[in-house]
Amino acid sequence: MRKYFGTDGIRRIANTELTPDFVYKVAKAGAYVLAQHSQKSPTILIGRDTRNSGSLIESAMTAGFLSYGANVKLLGVMPTPVVAYLTKKYNADSSVVISASHNTFDFNGIKFFSNKGMKIPDDIEEEIEEVLESEKLGELYAVPEKIGISEEAEFYIEDYKNFIKSIFGDIFKELPEDFYVVLDTANGATYKLADEIYNMLGIAHLTINNRPDGININENCGSTHIDKVAEFVREHRFSLGIAFDGDGDRCLAVDDKGELMDGDCIMAIVSNSMKKEGKLNKDTLVATVMSNLGMTKYAEGNNINLRRTNVGDRYVLEDMLANGYNLGGEQSGHIIFLDYNPTGDGILTSLMLIKEILKTKQKASSLRSIFKVYPQVLINAKVSSDKKYDFEKDEEIIKRIKDLEKEFSGDGRVLIRASGTEPKVRVMIEGSDQELITKKAQELANFIEKRLK
Repeated sequence: MRKYFGTDGIRRIANTELTPDFVYKVAKAGAYVLAQHSQKSPTILIGRDTRNSGSLIESAMTAGFLSYGANVKLLGVMPTPVVAYLTKKYNADSSVVISASHNTFDFNGIKFFSNKGMKIPDDIEEEIEEVLESEKLGELYAVPEKIGISEEAEFYIEDYKNFIKSIFGDIFKELPEDFYVVLDTANGATYKLADEIYNMLGIAHLTINNRPDGININENCGSTHIDKVAEFVREHRFSLGIAFDGDGDRCLAVDDKGELMDGDCIMAIVSNSMKKEGKLNKDTLVATVMSNLGMTKYAEGNNINLRRTNVGDRYVLEDMLANGYNLGGEQSGHIIFLDYNPTGDGILTSLMLIKEILKTKQKASSLRSIFKVYPQVLINAKVSSDKKYDFEKDEEIIKRIKDLEKEFSGDGRVLIRASGTEPKVRVMIEGSDQELITKKAQELANFIEKRLK
């Protein structure tokens, strides 16, 4: 089991747990491992979100890479999917995104991407950890003539804009004159780019929460506070609301009535259209075990094959690549359009949704009706970091879970899993009775907290 890397890289409190010294060592270990898989000195792209700790971690990371002879291109503040796209386009050996995604500003993180623009495999992360823990780490350095160099490369962003333009062209100029979108950029990595792209494509919009100050990322805004966007849409009668997370790989939406359109709903809308057009590979959609029971019902009713993976967009992508599927994602809004980009891309996802509104000439609320959401509750049990996987072997917890599974058999689901990034066990229950599943989930979460303190 990996010690530092979770399902979405390394994520810790910045400057106390994710210290510059630790980051430096991670970078040096990473450069060493990457060099073993390359015939030349690695070139690594680095992007970050808007957290005030981003520059500190970027500096430490750059120093670690350069010290082992890797070359670095600094992209500055840039959404995760853009970094992934540029890594593949420029055939870089790897890239790193410095971000803690939807977490509060005091957290930060490190995500490595391969030269194909995908998160590096588990075994490469394990190699990095092995070097990081070994005595030879201190012996890894480049001789003076081999020290790496860094250079600013923020202008690479223009390549991503051209990429988006190549997908959609001028189609959005056909949108109705009264079609208006509100974009909530969460004071994060999309704060400037989303506005620029919507302007470029001619989509009437208003951008909110786009004044990052280093500490207001995700603060009562963005995809983790979708109710704020919903209120805004209802109050100002917008046609659609879009909310991104801090690093821009997630997208959630609200329709013209202010009702939530989560990742499941968006995937249902897009997959239905792709299937009709013969563009949904093998008529299959890939989701995770956390996707709503309504996703199963939708797939059955529309002759779409539904595959479920473990939680984490990396596992969704692995299944897509292994079996030739081209659409998959998570309820949280990580949606992968593999024909375009091998990672969740919030801006791309939002435009794909608007494209469906344009094609069908329907309001977002009408499109949303294709997907029926079953009541679902998710409660986090706060546990000790070193005990979060113990729910799988604690006999009392196992018995409680089995009893609940019997109770909801045929009319819901019970799913328990450890968070990949936080000291929490996630308790999710679906069923037809919202009050009952909320009560049962809270009871089980409380029980797990007591057992795993």
